[in-house]
Amino acid sequence: MATESPLHLRRRAPTPDELRGIPWLSLLLPDERARAVAVLQVGDAAPGDYVCRVGRPVTYWFGVVEGLLKMSSDNAQGMTMTFAGLPPGGWFGEGTALKREPYRYNIQALRKSVVAGLPIDTFHWLLDHSIGFNRFVMNQLNERLGQFIAAREIDRMNNPDIRVARSLAALFNPILYPGVGEMLRITQQEMAYLVGLSRQRVNEALSALQAQGFIRIEYGGLRVLDLQALRSSVFAAKDEGLAARTNPGR
Repeated sequence: MATESPLHLRRRAPTPDELRGIPWLSLLLPDERARAVAVLQVGDAAPGDYVCRVGRPVTYWFGVVEGLLKMSSDNAQGMTMTFAGLPPGGWFGEGTALKREPYRYNIQALRKSVVAGLPIDTFHWLLDHSIGFNRFVMNQLNERLGQFIAAREIDRMNNPDIRVARSLAALFNPILYPGVGEMLRITQQEMAYLVGLSRQRVNEALSALQAQGFIRIEYGGLRVLDLQALRSSVFAAKDEGLAARTNPGR
């Protein structure tokens, strides 16, 4: 948390409930957990606050306790590319933390959020001493690789319904985001920010997915009824063919 950032100024010790929302703490031995809890900090992020910024040095390994963040970067033409949404339970930036290199992306709060930070030196101490922590980070890296490969595929899809379906499925990854469960608190505008489509087009896609029985739109969020269908390449191929038949000029 950079010294001049609003999030850094609002840092505090985590509450017991917030500690229970940190998935890797339960994997540590008692002495390892005590060392981590002693230095863990949380910050109350307002919408638009930056948790990480391109070029800044890494000082913490971060996780989302409550709320929703997005990972993005700006290209040379000034266009913003969103890599991932980060819902509750998600910890991120382990690759940057491992290499102690400056951030190559921005992390920004889309809504009021609670963000936890583990100091980088403690992160490396746990890597050196904790088998449970090492396994957690290894699983994170493996899942993150698959997530970014899928994100590249999503960027190349012309069918908006499939883009929304795949992007939504990514937010329900039980390894990367164990705090989500079956119900994701997200607005259609927030989903539009993450997918890179208009709010109206996202609304149409979500309605189509609900009509097929894959999700249910509820007050304040979305409930996934068939996660495998959202991820399925069969579903994607079927809908790409349908789009080509109903829109032959596209």
